[in-house]
Amino acid sequence: MKRITMFTIATFTVLYAASLALSADAVDTPGGPASRAARGKYLVTAMGCNDCHTPWKVGPNGPEPDMTKMLSGHPQEFKLPAAPAAKGPWLWQAAATNTAFAGPWGVSYAANLTPDTHTGLGIWTEDIFVKAIRTGKHFGTSRPIQPPMPWPAFRNLNDEDLKSIYAYLRVIPPVKNLVPDYAPPKEPAQKLASAAKPERSGK
Repeated sequence: MKRITMFTIATFTVLYAASLALSADAVDTPGGPASRAARGKYLVTAMGCNDCHTPWKVGPNGPEPDMTKMLSGHPQEFKLPAAPAAKGPWLWQAAATNTAFAGPWGVSYAANLTPDTHTGLGIWTEDIFVKAIRTGKHFGTSRPIQPPMPWPAFRNLNDEDLKSIYAYLRVIPPVKNLVPDYAPPKEPAQKLASAAKPERSGK
């Protein structure tokens, strides 16, 4: 009986130690899933991704991101009229939600970054995400990512940082929200930009 008891205690001790090791690997190992997601959250917050990819609302202290729709992009129910002509010194404009933008490039909408399968990044792989930021192209191979998305700055992040951002975007709550497609400009962007140059006073 004593031998069985000692064997049971020894077995329990080994299993308990193994479980602690596994937990440590999952939570504390640098570069592990939990570690990457935590750093990704830090980067997404510090880099201001919520400023454009989370719709804004009017809160008690003024405009603020609506975190119930965190990183879900331009709200599909918020229909916009045709954008004003891009001319004069005030060359581009933003919608009240800060998720839609009109300028010489056309009309662009902040993308749904949540892991929703049908309307977000659910089908994006880590490789696709990294390529998209590195190349400034949708899916890493498709159309150019339009302003004001600052991908030329974000592409300078190292691979570990980009993979950390991707890891975080995989664990946030999915939000089903179909963002409108990008609308190209009716006139060439170069022509619109030229029209925005300030007039010389002649003095």
